[in-house]
Amino acid sequence: MIPGDDMTEIEETPEELVMNDQEDDVSVETPDIQETMTEDVGNGKKKKSKRPKKKFDVDDYTKKALIYINILKRIPFVLIGDRIKAKKESYENLQKQLNQARIPISHEMYISNAIFYSLVSGIVGALIGLFLTYTVIVLIGLPEQITNLTFGPRLAPLLAFKEIFLGFFMTIVFTIGMGGVVYALFMLFPGFQASERKAKIDMQLPYAVTFMYALSKGGMNIIDVFRAIADSEDTYGEVSKEIDSIVRDMDYFGHDLRNALTNASEITPSDRFQDLMYNLLTVIDSGGNIPNYFRDKSEQYLIKSEVDQKGFLETLGLLAESYVTAFVAGPLFIIIMGVMMAVMGSGTSTMVYAIIYAVLPVGSIMFVVMISIITPTEMGEPRLLPTTETLDHGIPDVPKYLEPVYDEDGELIDETEDKVRNRGYFEDFIKSKKSLALKNIIKNPLAPMFKNPLATLVITVPLAILVIMIPLLMNIDRLRNPVLLVDFVDDLIVFALFIVIIPLSIFHEIKARKKRKLENNFPDFLKKLASTNETGMTLRDAIRLMAKSKTDSLSSEIRKIWHDIYWGLEINDGLIRFANRLRTQVVTRSLSLITKANESSGDIGEVLMVAARDAASEQGMKRERAMSMMIYIVIIYISFMVFVGVIFVISTTFLSEMAEAGQQMAASGSSAGGFLGNFDLEAYTRLFKHAAIIQGLSSGLMAGAMGEGSVMSGLKHSTIMIAIGYTIFTLFI
Repeated sequence: MIPGDDMTEIEETPEELVMNDQEDDVSVETPDIQETMTEDVGNGKKKKSKRPKKKFDVDDYTKKALIYINILKRIPFVLIGDRIKAKKESYENLQKQLNQARIPISHEMYISNAIFYSLVSGIVGALIGLFLTYTVIVLIGLPEQITNLTFGPRLAPLLAFKEIFLGFFMTIVFTIGMGGVVYALFMLFPGFQASERKAKIDMQLPYAVTFMYALSKGGMNIIDVFRAIADSEDTYGEVSKEIDSIVRDMDYFGHDLRNALTNASEITPSDRFQDLMYNLLTVIDSGGNIPNYFRDKSEQYLIKSEVDQKGFLETLGLLAESYVTAFVAGPLFIIIMGVMMAVMGSGTSTMVYAIIYAVLPVGSIMFVVMISIITPTEMGEPRLLPTTETLDHGIPDVPKYLEPVYDEDGELIDETEDKVRNRGYFEDFIKSKKSLALKNIIKNPLAPMFKNPLATLVITVPLAILVIMIPLLMNIDRLRNPVLLVDFVDDLIVFALFIVIIPLSIFHEIKARKKRKLENNFPDFLKKLASTNETGMTLRDAIRLMAKSKTDSLSSEIRKIWHDIYWGLEINDGLIRFANRLRTQVVTRSLSLITKANESSGDIGEVLMVAARDAASEQGMKRERAMSMMIYIVIIYISFMVFVGVIFVISTTFLSEMAEAGQQMAASGSSAGGFLGNFDLEAYTRLFKHAAIIQGLSSGLMAGAMGEGSVMSGLKHSTIMIAIGYTIFTLFI
């Protein structure tokens, strides 16, 4: 019984109380019927009616589960948070790493989360340990080395509890192991993330400083320069985030420029960015020339980038030599020794299978991942830059004011002749646009694949599956023997692999080569613009003059820029549309710099030269890497050919002779031919063919990762090596 607003008493049944409790929770309304109460004035009671009932959805349980998890995550903070705060000096380095990694959480809460997830992992580890204990002791049985243990007279009674000791040991190991690993990963992650940001900041810093130089040279004050670069995160990445912290301190926390620069210098993970900010403070305090300071720093950081490039190439060379030694020459030696021992009866082929099917692919993947981690890669395809005028060439919709309107009876209303006629014009225009789009698709159906090579997988992967499954299903009756099945599927898998990787590698190489040609010609384009601008010619006239030449692959794009300008677009919009068509980092970065400088000042001759220098420097470092790594790509090819040649010789000479000797001994009834009589030459030949194919795929990906910094670029090498290995073992054995 609860009092109502009119001081009358309202009766509620238990079902109604449950209903009211559900209404207080967050839920999603569904059209269902539920009993509710409405007031009856005559007798002061409530009468029942019908209304939609609220039901719990899956999202409700997910939200509640997340709430409970968050509560549990805070339990360690509640229990030991004060102790962690009391030892703040001990975790000072952790808090600094969290700030440098841009992880928005205090060290107390971070340690609390680490402890929580470590405990959860420890519990999972305990369950795994108990399960393995049950499996080993009950289902499989203890090995003889444990069941036959003997102790002295004093410790002999402990043997009766060896199962308990073993189970306790396994459980403790998995509990401490998994929990400790998770806690260690939590403690190492901020430092690793900060190191990643440091590398990215150092890579983008020379170009970001050039951008700041161009804007300050045009007369923009330093704060507006910082705002401009903070808004260019897609172009300058982590540097923009560091600058954004300076802008945030000034806008939201009321700090002046000096304090904001000091704060950014203290928490940045990059020593170079810290040096840039500290020296900038000195220049500002002394009233020095800020544009000249940025220009000098840009040149200094470019020189440091070239030095870093040389060190990186030396590291790559070391990794290439290590790969050839550890995963080409080493496995080859172990394979030969394993085969010898297996043939002579003093060993098994398990080690050979493990080397070929586990060590080779896993080791190669580890090296490729290692190279990908240490390689200073680009930020990916840049985002489209905004223009002042939007030219939409897509298929339009009929305007809402021309759409037909129907009344409740389904009859048209407000229809006029002008409305019908104008709607007809739009509909005809839409049909023509769709027809034109369809004609373009028919005319160039491969355009999506040239734009994104991964689009080939939509066609090649289903086709590869059909190539394997159709013959397999048609011959499944005569492939009951696993050996026959493996022999039959081998060729199909290789053909399916070729179907997938050959089109992907072809379209990727076409796109990559086109991109390289445009980027190689781009610095010359900027230099020509700068030289014509220095003669007093405007940027518009310089582009018009260059559009008349047809000297390189960039000429057609320059003509498109001029056509945009000629038809009324602003120069900046024409340049931005050019950058959006090419979608490469160097072009987007350089043209973003030029357009910003053109907005702030019409005198951009020096800015053009600086942009040309930066673009030429980046292309020079790419060419240096390609030339330096070419020798190691050749070494990988030579090592692969040696690998295939050696196992080919072993298959055609040694193993063939051993198989023939075993047959002769078995025919003569000699007891010495026992182990040779069981020798399966076809099995070892098949194993070596698989080794050649796996080694070819792995070595090709490794060559692409080293030479061009892209695993996709290694597909062409993998295709060549796989074809060589497959051809040798198919046609000549």
